[in-house]
Amino acid sequence: MNYSEAIEYIHSINWTFCKPGLERIKILLDKLNNPQDSLKFVHVAGTNGKGSFCKMLQQALTLSGYKTGLFTSPYIKVFNERMQISGQMIDNDELALITEYVRPFADEMDDKPTEFELITAIAMEYFNRHNCDIVVLETGMGGRLDSTNIITTSVLSVITGVALDHTQFLGNTVEEIAKEKAGIIKPFVPVLFGGKDKSAEKIISDVAKEHSSPFYSIDYSNLLIKKMTIEGTVFDYNNYSDIKLCLLGEYQPENASLVLKASEILVKQGFEISENALRKAFLTVYWPARFEVLKTSPLVIFDGAHNPQGIEVCIKSIKTYFNRQKVLVMTGVLKDKDYFYIAKKLAEITDTALIFTPENPRALKKEDYAVVLKENGINAITFETIKDAYSFGLKEANEKNMPLIILGSLYTYSFI
Repeated sequence: MNYSEAIEYIHSINWTFCKPGLERIKILLDKLNNPQDSLKFVHVAGTNGKGSFCKMLQQALTLSGYKTGLFTSPYIKVFNERMQISGQMIDNDELALITEYVRPFADEMDDKPTEFELITAIAMEYFNRHNCDIVVLETGMGGRLDSTNIITTSVLSVITGVALDHTQFLGNTVEEIAKEKAGIIKPFVPVLFGGKDKSAEKIISDVAKEHSSPFYSIDYSNLLIKKMTIEGTVFDYNNYSDIKLCLLGEYQPENASLVLKASEILVKQGFEISENALRKAFLTVYWPARFEVLKTSPLVIFDGAHNPQGIEVCIKSIKTYFNRQKVLVMTGVLKDKDYFYIAKKLAEITDTALIFTPENPRALKKEDYAVVLKENGINAITFETIKDAYSFGLKEANEKNMPLIILGSLYTYSFI
């Protein structure tokens, strides 16, 4: 099996898109002799902020001398991004080799694994073969029935925050979703909650108490932003002063504060994470498609915001950086997202939106999205392709000397 064949097999349409449950992943990993049992994990769930938190923590652990695995989703440009060791993506040959190894075990199962379950199994085998010291493991969706929740050797459970998303699978209220995400909590393993919703916090802290798991939360009143520009952010948090963060977005200092707290908890458990490693991690970390500057002339920023909470913080960031100046927006969304709310929020920062249909079977048609945007007072211009919208956007942004902000779906990034 070569790389192309491995990717084709993983993405095969024969795999069910979403079928929550741990039965299939348990059977598959049993057949692989449970590679996950030899590893230690920081298990991370949450509606937003998971990826940024995971990448920053992985960078800090790597700079502290640990061989650190990272498992995230979705990928932005290439599939290999989803599984990394110490900042390096799995190479094509090894991905093909491990997929070829896992395939017969998956194919012989009566109840075939889903695509995400297959990917999870491949990642566990990969991290085990390389004897990772610790793995930062991001859930795919939810927590309780997410295939990553097959692990039993976590050293820290992190829930970055709870908001409404994937309601068809996780529940229609914040409280219901919090219960699902709290499903990653393991007996006696510390729990860190980074959200601000008090009802969600109570549910998660109650579950932690039931499991005799120490519970920690974040007091963001101890976070002081000293400087925030397109060049980066300088902030203080608790006893840390003048932390320089290269990742943009008003939400990123909160994610970084959560990393600082997580590191303190890990240090209590015997890990050695220096302040110098943390500072260097925040200064050097790269995490694409999260308020990322793609061009400076004209200024083009990509943000993967695609749910209400994500859009809210993205809009807030735009207002902060551009002093409430109107921007040009380029956007396409998936039809299972709350695009009515997204359109309402976009009206706060733009008069014109360039609309396209994302390259995804779950995409909302551009014509349908345009109607909703126009109902919110936004001039919606539709384009046949993402590249057509981008070419027009560059010209328009240059002529009008205004920022072009691309948002609504991470799936757009690879087409820019």
